[in-house]
Amino acid sequence: MNTDNFSITGATFDYGPFGFLDAYEPGYICNHSDHNGRYAWNQQPSVGLWNLNALAHGLSGLIEHDALVASLQSYEHTLLAHYGAGLRAKLGLLEERPEDRDLGIGFLDLLMKNGADYTRSFRALATIKTTGERPALRDDFVDREAFDAWLLRYQARLQAENSDDAARRIRMNAVNPKYILRNYLAQIAIDKADNGDYSEIDKLYRLLQRPFDEQPENENYASLPPDWGRHMEISCSS
Repeated sequence: MNTDNFSITGATFDYGPFGFLDAYEPGYICNHSDHNGRYAWNQQPSVGLWNLNALAHGLSGLIEHDALVASLQSYEHTLLAHYGAGLRAKLGLLEERPEDRDLGIGFLDLLMKNGADYTRSFRALATIKTTGERPALRDDFVDREAFDAWLLRYQARLQAENSDDAARRIRMNAVNPKYILRNYLAQIAIDKADNGDYSEIDKLYRLLQRPFDEQPENENYASLPPDWGRHMEISCSS
């Protein structure tokens, strides 16, 4: 998210370094050289605004100052609106309600405090019913009482908009991927390619063309990373 891969067109021209979250860590640092966490996961919004300020400075000789300031002042509102819409989609909510942000942030807080996997946890939310038994996802949390308390809030919110379990599951599975290019999966493919075996690259390419689909034959690619694959350091040369 540094300035040289933040394009005015909305398309990046610099895809490295990249890193995917496993356990949810708001302060996750993608690049091993980012010692101060300037571009950490939770710093992305502020870095985005900094980049736009830099762009505004470059355009200051062409655009009136007040217009630039007004544009920059719209950033926070626009960001929060899109973030809220994205979070509601990941939670399977159709209606917008004032309590939704706290509900979503509450789930992220649970993930952080329990070291739960970001991708797998959001994917598993789709299996939760508006009423009934405790979901299997509960077992991924050390503090099960905290999860139970959040689950009651979530189910009440679903009931408030008469959420249909089957339809919601389809919607959620369309925005919460099952498969991502986890760092350790990429490393395995790189190691094999270094030895002249490109089969894993081909397999990952086919797998990730359908990241939201259930692929029973590839279930192991949705597993938690092994111990050696956690907290891998990624560099620009990756």
